[in-house]
Amino acid sequence: MSKPSLDTSRRQVIRTGAVISGLGVIGLGSSGTALANPGKPDFSPNIWGDGEKWGTKGAAALPPPTDKNEHSFDKLFVVTNPVTDELDPETLPVSEAAPGNPKFNGGRWFTHVAAWNEAGIAAHGSPPPLLTSYEGGANALKTHYDLGHIDITAGSPGGPGAPPDYFECPLLPVKE
Repeated sequence: MSKPSLDTSRRQVIRTGAVISGLGVIGLGSSGTALANPGKPDFSPNIWGDGEKWGTKGAAALPPPTDKNEHSFDKLFVVTNPVTDELDPETLPVSEAAPGNPKFNGGRWFTHVAAWNEAGIAAHGSPPPLLTSYEGGANALKTHYDLGHIDITAGSPGGPGAPPDYFECPLLPVKE
């Protein structure tokens, strides 16, 4: 049986108890910063995109796309480790593309869960490597997916602080 394409994978939500990392940083976590202050930008690191950390500003839920606008959403991957519950402290959600990348669609997101699996932990130990981009190199989510180290599930992980399946929030340069 061949492995499903990353672009068409529609697996069921990963088992409960997975550690969800980076949800608060996109403004939907326990602090609720972006939802409580939807117009206030947060220039602290919130999302990895193309090897760089990005800030964000608010998060507005969007309805699911239609056949006519499905292409206008980028995937945002919430990284989890249900095997050992350990992640690098720098772990943040990973965007499919970021500003400056011709594939970037401007901040309309379709949430996915990227869960390290037993094969990934066996290959790397725990915590697994930090993922900082979607494509290109050892720290790319797609690299580890192609190696069979990560399972991808379309949709939000659900639970407190989880982002909606579809939402809009721009990526902003980080200001330290």
